[in-house]
Amino acid sequence: MLDTLDRPLRDLRISVTDRCNMRCRYCMPRETFGAAYDFLPRSELLSFEEIARIVSVLAAQGVRKVRLTGGEPLLRRGLCDLVETLARIDGIEDIAMTTNGLLLARHAQALADSGLTRVTVSLDAIDPATLRRIADAPVSPARIIAGIEAATVAGLHPVKVNMVVRRDVNDGEVIGMARRFRQRPQILRFIEYMDVGMTNGWRHDQVVPAAEILARISAHWPLEPLPPAVKGEVATRYRYADGGGEIGVIHAVTAPFCHGCTRARLSADGRLYTCLFAGTGHDLRTVLRSGAPDARLAAAIAGIWAARSDRYSAERPKPPGARSGPGARPPGDPHPARVEMSYIGG
Repeated sequence: MLDTLDRPLRDLRISVTDRCNMRCRYCMPRETFGAAYDFLPRSELLSFEEIARIVSVLAAQGVRKVRLTGGEPLLRRGLCDLVETLARIDGIEDIAMTTNGLLLARHAQALADSGLTRVTVSLDAIDPATLRRIADAPVSPARIIAGIEAATVAGLHPVKVNMVVRRDVNDGEVIGMARRFRQRPQILRFIEYMDVGMTNGWRHDQVVPAAEILARISAHWPLEPLPPAVKGEVATRYRYADGGGEIGVIHAVTAPFCHGCTRARLSADGRLYTCLFAGTGHDLRTVLRSGAPDARLAAAIAGIWAARSDRYSAERPKPPGARSGPGARPPGDPHPARVEMSYIGG
């Protein structure tokens, strides 16, 4: 399957729950996702059998990678059962998961035994006070690092550690994070702060460009570029010249990679989104629960992908210092309303 820009569909990201045990301000700010927020009832979530059916249909059409996301995916009970089912689908070569790591130490080995191949852990600061402010929850870096180490021991390697960098929020943690993961088997990746969803109050002046991040690190430990590990990889790779390991940077704002995007996202309630910044999704749950055969499901997905023309990051307005408060977008924004990242995963 090819979209209007000749991009194939190779990678499916599956949100298994819209719930999370953290309230990171760039993703699920507590002002919106507080005690009164109406999360999806269980009856509206796709069952594991329904998820597996979609993956099976897509594997026959070229999808090779699956990533489980949330919310926080480890809050979904029985996740190992889903992993084991997906691992048996012909054509699926890679099953990964993105997690905040709080429950990872408890589940890492079982996930690996079930067929999970890789894991990415979000960790935005190594300083406890800074992390608690970002997460808006009583979390500790030590607990997340314990999950990272457990995943490494379980063979889910290389474990990738993602840090979203925001100016005047946690950019002072860049060197501390780099120091913590130097000489380690994990790969630390720095992500430019993105304007995902409508509730995080994104401001252009809070973006720390990847070039600046690299310059800061290089001033301490010189870096050398590395080629992409796989075709279409979103992170630009570097290694420490002294052999201290590898890092990556994701230029989500300053150097968009829309031209090579081969990803679709499936929400926990069965809506297919063709872009992280999309405003609306396409209802697959109704097709699934109507008794339609696989051929109809496949045709529906093929039609959605064939019409895809998303390239938001390449079209994003870029006036230096542009500001936008919660719910407001810069003039000329090509997607004036967008789905929240916690609903469809990162």
